[in-house]
Amino acid sequence: MIKQIFIVNGSGGCGKDTFASLLNEIIPVYKYSSIDKVKKIATMCGWEGGKEEKDRKFLSDLKLLTTAYNDMAFEDVRAAVLKFNRSRHHKVMLIDIREPAEIERAKQAFGAKTILIKSNRVPVITSNMADANVFNYEYDYEFDNSRTIEDLREKVIEFAADKLGYKCSKLDSLFM
Repeated sequence: MIKQIFIVNGSGGCGKDTFASLLNEIIPVYKYSSIDKVKKIATMCGWEGGKEEKDRKFLSDLKLLTTAYNDMAFEDVRAAVLKFNRSRHHKVMLIDIREPAEIERAKQAFGAKTILIKSNRVPVITSNMADANVFNYEYDYEFDNSRTIEDLREKVIEFAADKLGYKCSKLDSLFM
């Protein structure tokens, strides 16, 4: 199987991590976020890992600042992609990126496809630029996570078979 990279996006709480975990049950996934390094810096500024709107806005603003200064987040993702490409274990990389321009840039730079995870169970967040623009991009694949985890699991199994060429039975994936 050829290694594949996907840019993943969706509103906070829509199930991006659940999608990654379910896919990882089927095939080894390397998950990374364009904001991982930003979060490390944010903790030095007193951020305690909160996910409230003020926390999300702080992280979004900090990412914008570091991007303008030295393109830190993108260069950090580039280093993670190189690590993924050297890995013999991981077959799929999922990169969380929120901003449409950054999604397109990463898609072109890394030969990636894009995925939107959506759920009508979570409110749309508009307090910051990154969250407010989640739906302002034309994604290659969309997953609706508005129902049960079993429904999402079925969609992930289909995706693994149809798009990644990984053939497994539903029963097999439940015991991996």
